[in-house]
Amino acid sequence: MWPSPLLLVLLLPWSPAPGMEDAAFPHLGESSQPTPRACPPRCSCPQPDTVDCGGLDLQVFPDNITRAAQYLSLQNNQLQELPYNELSRLDSLRTLNLYNNLISSEGLPDEAFESLTQLQHIYVAHNKLSVAPQFLPRSLRVVDLAANQVTEIFPLTFGEKPELRSVYLHNNQLSNAGLPPDAFHGSEAVVTLSLSGNQLSYVPPSLPPSLERLHLQDNLISKVPRGALSRQTHLRELYLQHNQLTDSGLDATTFRSLSSSAPRWNLQLVSQHHSLTPSPKICLALTLVAQPDARPLSPASKLHCLEYLDLSYNQLAMVPTGLPRTLAVLHLGRNRIQRVEVARLHGARGLRYLLLQHNQLGTTGLPAGALRPLQGLHTLHLYSNGLDRVPPMLPRRLQALVLPHNHVATLGAHDLAATPGLAELNLAYNRLASARVHHWAFCPLRALRSLNLAGNQLTRLPGSLPSGLHTLQLQRNQLRALEPEPLAGLDQLRELSLAHNRLRVGDIGPGTWHELQALQVLDLSHNELSFVPPDLPEALEELHLQGNRIILIGPEAFLSTPCLRALFLRANRLHMTSIAPEAFLGLLHLRVVDTEGNPEHVLVQLPPTAPRHPRAGGP
Repeated sequence: MWPSPLLLVLLLPWSPAPGMEDAAFPHLGESSQPTPRACPPRCSCPQPDTVDCGGLDLQVFPDNITRAAQYLSLQNNQLQELPYNELSRLDSLRTLNLYNNLISSEGLPDEAFESLTQLQHIYVAHNKLSVAPQFLPRSLRVVDLAANQVTEIFPLTFGEKPELRSVYLHNNQLSNAGLPPDAFHGSEAVVTLSLSGNQLSYVPPSLPPSLERLHLQDNLISKVPRGALSRQTHLRELYLQHNQLTDSGLDATTFRSLSSSAPRWNLQLVSQHHSLTPSPKICLALTLVAQPDARPLSPASKLHCLEYLDLSYNQLAMVPTGLPRTLAVLHLGRNRIQRVEVARLHGARGLRYLLLQHNQLGTTGLPAGALRPLQGLHTLHLYSNGLDRVPPMLPRRLQALVLPHNHVATLGAHDLAATPGLAELNLAYNRLASARVHHWAFCPLRALRSLNLAGNQLTRLPGSLPSGLHTLQLQRNQLRALEPEPLAGLDQLRELSLAHNRLRVGDIGPGTWHELQALQVLDLSHNELSFVPPDLPEALEELHLQGNRIILIGPEAFLSTPCLRALFLRANRLHMTSIAPEAFLGLLHLRVVDTEGNPEHVLVQLPPTAPRHPRAGGP
């Protein structure tokens, strides 16, 4: 059973190298106790069953290790071999950590493991193994051989291990020939297998049927053979990005077995969106929470469905067919997809996150209604395609539409009416001009909280902005004037970016800031301001004025902003005495004043009670 909530972070696979699982070294880091007498020189033995010799630059296996040791750490040393006699006598070992040494296959004697009948965790990542050990104990639960030079696996390396749960083999040199068909025979409990960063040319057959997470990214895979995944009915996450898959390498049966009955899940997006510059990045964390009407699972229950599929960075020209109806996240970015056909998404009705960035979707790439079957779609990523308009008839429940770096030049009055629940809309770096943005274009979006229009060709603020906006980004446009009317009613706006425009103080109409009662961050950097604009919002905490033409800051410049914490004035035209001594009086929260990059060293006079952290100048 999955716990609720369960946090899944969609990142590259991580090897639980040294010290990494709490169960592996339960005593390390606890309060120090008297070192037992039978402890190797320079090592630490915080408990009678724990020996920590990590990070000592050891070149020889330490002697005097107690036979009662259950947890032995030798990570981050320079060991080249393990002596058979020393290792084989440690028959109580449960965890052996050899991470980051120089151990070769010749220096890791297979016969030494025969007596280690209680060993559960072995970490040999970041060594010099060329082949995997031919024999490992039946008792193992976790095996980490990542980041070696392994070219061959043997039947009893991972076979006949009824307790084995996790195997990490990423960043080796494995080809399909080096992975025998019976590599996991008798190991029916493996849930995590990482084979990423190898030289596999097709998905290996005879993988453990118990798998829940399979990492195959960064290989040379051009084909998923028919039936290769037919036994993986428990698979929840499948990573195939950065391969050589084409449409002919997949067929309608490839994912057919990866879907069966499962509880309904609600995926809530916790996102960190970096500034969408020409190379936007996205980091997603998905919180899966069972919906209220989902029947609780018993502790012994298992989910039988594929929920995450990553096919990005391949050579697909079409969306694959036969997608499981349980799929929640589908990543197809960085392919060659030119058109999305409605029939190919018909089976994936449960999809919540669809990522299609950096494809070749043009004017007809998303025909009207192509995504309508995805009634539960939460987030749609389409940046860096060739779309010239917002796709029509999008799913009504869509909450995030990410469409920067396209060719969108027009927003009509009804273009966004199909998605009234949008909370995030990103149209940055398109071709929008004020004359082609209808005054009512954003009016239907009553739930909108974040609007990004950066990098377009706007000369004035758009009209009828939703009153619930929290973030409005208009940097890198051609704004020449600010009037109070477009900002009226935005009493929840917290962050406003107007950087890299053509604003002058005289072009900012009286009362422009009046209704922005919640504004905390205002970015006016890289404009044509000659002094600090008056009557700024009272709640303002962070003010960016760098890269303007400011020559003088008078004593009343910040009277309206008593909550100011950070002020950025670098790269203006300030001189030694440009700032009036009284300018910062009353700014008791001011922490940072940045005046670097001006013609002269600027004298900064902070209030006596404020902490003194000016970046340039001081009293």
